[in-house]
Amino acid sequence: MTDWQERVDAVWDAADELGDDEVIRRIDALAAELPADDPRAPFEQGGARDSAGLEAEAEPFYRRALELGLDGRAWIELHVQLASTLRNLGRPEEAITLLDAVESESGDLRDAVIGFRALARVDAGDARLAASEAVAALAGHVAQYRRALGAYARELAGGPDEPRDGAASA
Repeated sequence: MTDWQERVDAVWDAADELGDDEVIRRIDALAAELPADDPRAPFEQGGARDSAGLEAEAEPFYRRALELGLDGRAWIELHVQLASTLRNLGRPEEAITLLDAVESESGDLRDAVIGFRALARVDAGDARLAASEAVAALAGHVAQYRRALGAYARELAGGPDEPRDGAASA
């Protein structure tokens, strides 16, 4: 981890104590240390504004980070954060498309992708599919009732169902 990233992480670790304006100020100062074509700067600047509830200000920073080619785990984080911003700006369909595009590559952030997509699906008017996807993701984390939760997730999505007494099965 670079010294720069450690300093960024320290700002985020102290965000609750610092307050939104100070987080933005410090992140902007750190971003100014990087070359203009470094995608980490607008990614963090977008995150600072997003965290402060300034989604309309965050979106251009996130778009710039995408344009500059942010990569690795931060690329998935960027998609999650931009999708959340788009949802909050009243554009849930865009958020869903953005998250659909990264789900297969999201690794340990897959459940976050699914969770934020479920929120967007609710806003887009598809609460049953949102619940189905969220329950299916949850099923992967439980030992007991995994089979039943999977069946209920499929039922919510309109797929093949298993007997209702499956709730007693593990």
